[in-house]
Amino acid sequence: MKETSARKNILDKIKAALAKPTPLPFKEQVDKPLFHSPPEDPTVLFAEQFTGLGGKFSFCLSDAEFASSFVQLCAANKWEKVYCAEPALMALFPAMQWHPDVASCDVSLTSCERLVARTGSMLLSSAAGRVASVYAPVHVCAARTSQMVYEISDALDVTQGKYGQNLPSLITLATGPSRTADIEKTLVVGVHGPKEVYCFLIDDEGL
Repeated sequence: MKETSARKNILDKIKAALAKPTPLPFKEQVDKPLFHSPPEDPTVLFAEQFTGLGGKFSFCLSDAEFASSFVQLCAANKWEKVYCAEPALMALFPAMQWHPDVASCDVSLTSCERLVARTGSMLLSSAAGRVASVYAPVHVCAARTSQMVYEISDALDVTQGKYGQNLPSLITLATGPSRTADIEKTLVVGVHGPKEVYCFLIDDEGL
């Protein structure tokens, strides 16, 4: 009885605290970005950050160039089991024989919501599927130059504006290949996700 009463008291205190949220300590700073966009081309900045984290970057001038480059990449790495669940991407490869199971594929191909230049990150959502970018040993992301933003907050704002009240149930940031140093502080790549991550950036702005 005492334990139940104590638990109830704690929950009541939490509810009371949440009903009166603590004011922000520096309210005047809320609308000011912490990081200022440099004069450098955000595409160049993204490529530097992304490759610096172990990602592999390629810039394409058109869908046709991307399709050709991706097919060549698969051939060079002998990836025969290619998984994709997005009709818009699959339509770029009319001759491709798609592998039906992401759990046993060699590589997965997905789109993304946005690319974040400052951190070299890809903002992914469940609109393109929950598992394709995580389960496959190699993840290839196809993005457009119009999807490039500078800051994470920009990516979230644009995504919120895109979906409105129908926001995807899962939104996540992927920054380079999966890595962990949990075991004896030794860095291991590919434990919780893909060992290799590629980003093909397709020009859709005539840059």
